Amino acid sequence: MRGETPAAETDFKRELSAVIPHLRAFARGLCGRPDMADDLVQETMLKAWAARERFQPGTSMRAWTFVILRNAYLTEMRRNRFRGDYDETVAERLLTAPAGQEQPLHLADMHRALLQLPPERREALLLVGAGGFSYEEAAEICGCAVGTIKSRVGRARAALAAMLEEDAVPRRSSDDEIAHDAILDELESIAKHTD
Repeated sequence: MRGETPAAETDFKRELSAVIPHLRAFARGLCGRPDMADDLVQETMLKAWAARERFQPGTSMRAWTFVILRNAYLTEMRRNRFRGDYDETVAERLLTAPAGQEQPLHLADMHRALLQLPPERREALLLVGAGGFSYEEAAEICGCAVGTIKSRVGRARAALAAMLEEDAVPRRSSDDEIAHDAILDELESIAKHTD
């Protein structure tokens, strides 16, 4: 936006700020850790600001920044920065969990189930299912064919359904209420910014 008016730069700042909750939700879904998700969002914001002259006004700021965030995430994965942490509580619960459906499924459990999906399937499901992107938009963000996105989403949904049917969703014995409240707060924040 070099040589642009202060009004154009203000519009860019406003649009960029409006996508922060969406970026946070997408980043948390990708990497599963709030601290790393916040780092990804911060890096995305810095890169978007540095590349603001390449943003085409009138196009989707959300899609543009999701591409930046996705690329930053993939770079970090290649550096092996995002690794699953061993959670002793989850491990213990898996070993001692009763069979059947005696316990309800919490949002925190669903989040842990999402994290068990392969990254490309989780990403596709988050974009289409939670992010509200069309298959075409998700394909553009991921840099792949629309059919590939449809396949990834279908396989992700099937894998989640199988985990639920087999009661194979890892559960956490503590802090479920805190995790539940945090997810609801995040959804409420996103809803406020989309209205």
